[in-house]
Amino acid sequence: MAPLRWAIVSAGTISHDFACAVSTLPATDHQLVAVGARGLENARKFAELHGIPRFYEGYEAIAKDPEVDVVYVGTVNNVHYEVSRMMLEAGKHVLCEKPLCVNRGQARALLDFARERGLFCMEAIWSRFFPSYVHLRERIGRGDLGRIERVEVQFGFPLTHVERVRMKSLGGGTVLDLGVYTIQVAMWAFQSEPVRIEAAGQLNDEGVDVGITATLHFPGGGVANIKTSAIDKLPNTAVIIGTKGSITLHDFWCPIELTDIDGTVRSYPLPASKVECILLNSVGLRYEAEETRRRILAGELESPSVSHNDSLAIAGVQDAIRKQIGVEMPEDYIYKS
Repeated sequence: MAPLRWAIVSAGTISHDFACAVSTLPATDHQLVAVGARGLENARKFAELHGIPRFYEGYEAIAKDPEVDVVYVGTVNNVHYEVSRMMLEAGKHVLCEKPLCVNRGQARALLDFARERGLFCMEAIWSRFFPSYVHLRERIGRGDLGRIERVEVQFGFPLTHVERVRMKSLGGGTVLDLGVYTIQVAMWAFQSEPVRIEAAGQLNDEGVDVGITATLHFPGGGVANIKTSAIDKLPNTAVIIGTKGSITLHDFWCPIELTDIDGTVRSYPLPASKVECILLNSVGLRYEAEETRRRILAGELESPSVSHNDSLAIAGVQDAIRKQIGVEMPEDYIYKS
């Protein structure tokens, strides 16, 4: 079987880490063949660092490259839709960073288009492919935790200096940048979407949130309490509590350790990459890359672990929270849920 040929769109931090992660997978299965960036020199330096044979200024050349099978979209939030659609129009499969799009209506338009084109498209919620998440779901499925009653999850770092978080024009705010992680882990635990949401938030001068608290009410009475912050470092754990016990995911968005129901700390170490990653545990991006290959080879258009319906449900929760705290994006007037 020929290796899956990857192109990377954008030469920023997360794209760097994704390239590092793919380098830990067998070259017989995955190859990085091209990178596109807004500046040619940035693309050239990225390609040189990661041993990528072709580099381009802009993104259209990636779409036109006949030797690309799948594109990893690592751009800022507000251009996820535009770039992903461009790649799908060109017949490329897409793995797009989260949030998939700025709102649910835009996400639905993109996923509908991917399905029309017969192409794989997935929101890159890498967390769900870590062995810790697989173990958690298996425990829940076997009934080891009993009925899930509550999820407590907090996610925060000092990020107010980061443009993609603080600027509305880039699709900023913690609901879109950090909240996606807290929402998805709650839905992973309850295996459903919330039926009621209560939220409060703090906004910056640009009108985007720098912190939120929300309670998500699930069918059967389960509750998830979520908190995000771009001001303070928070515990950054997710505690899943059932009638028979609890499991804690440490660094829950990329957990290589968990505290199991019996108090045992389970570890899932990551391999070293050829070039060092920038962000915590980013070698774990390898798991979503491998899932992408698996589904494409099977001829499937989505992953059951991050299905199209999952992405739409998460986007719907984000929309509801933003509406309650008073954060509006330009896309909200164009793409209706």
